[in-house]
Amino acid sequence: MRPKPEVPAVYHVKEIFYSLQGEGARTGRAAVFCRFAGCNLWSGRERDRDRALCAFCDTDFRGTDGEGGARFAAAGQLADAITATWGGGCGPGIRPYVVLTGGEPLLQLDEPLITALHDRGFEVAVETNGTRPAPPGLDWVCVSPKAGVELVQRAGDELKLVYPQPGAAPEAFAELDFRHFFLQPLGGPDQMVHTRQAVAYCLAHPRWRLSLQTHKLLGIP
Repeated sequence: MRPKPEVPAVYHVKEIFYSLQGEGARTGRAAVFCRFAGCNLWSGRERDRDRALCAFCDTDFRGTDGEGGARFAAAGQLADAITATWGGGCGPGIRPYVVLTGGEPLLQLDEPLITALHDRGFEVAVETNGTRPAPPGLDWVCVSPKAGVELVQRAGDELKLVYPQPGAAPEAFAELDFRHFFLQPLGGPDQMVHTRQAVAYCLAHPRWRLSLQTHKLLGIP
C-alpha cells in the first residue's frame, strides 16, 4: 500500500504588520507581528465573553480579514509573506525579528514554520498563554498565564502576567524558569487603579518589573 501523501499545513492568519514591540523585555524593538486567528480561551465573540476563560482580552483575532491576513497553505508561503512585511534593513548584529502572536499561536505554530523563518534570517519569538507546549527552535518565548487554566509551558524567556487577576497571584509564578518577570496592568475603566497596584507590587517585590502597553500610548499598531 502506498503511503498517503503528506497534507500541507494550513495557517489561518488574522493579520501581518510591521511595528514596534510595545510590551515587556523587548519594548521598542522593530518587528513583524504575525497574529494567528483563533484562541482556546475565548471564541472572540462578544456574546461569549461571559463564558470565556479569559474574559478581559481586547484583541480581535477572529477570521483572516486583517492587514495581510489570509489562509496560507504552506510554511514557506507564510514565511515569504512575513519576509515581505519586514520594513527595516539589516546590518551588523541586526536580524529581522518576528513575533508570532494571537489569539493563541501555539494552536497552529509548528516546526516547519519556525525552520522556514530561520531560513529567511529571522529571529523568531512567540507570545502564548502557556496552555500548550512550545515547539522546539524558538528564539524567544513569552508566556502570559491566565487564571483558571493549566499552565503547561512553565519555562521560557519572559513571563508577563496581566495584573491583578483573581486566582493568578504573582507568587504562584515567581519561581518558574523564566529570565524576566513582568506585571502588566489590567486594562479597562480601572486601569489607573490597576497600574498603581502593579507599581506597588513591583516596588515590594523587585523580581517583578512593570510592563506598559507603550504601543497604545503611542497610537501605533
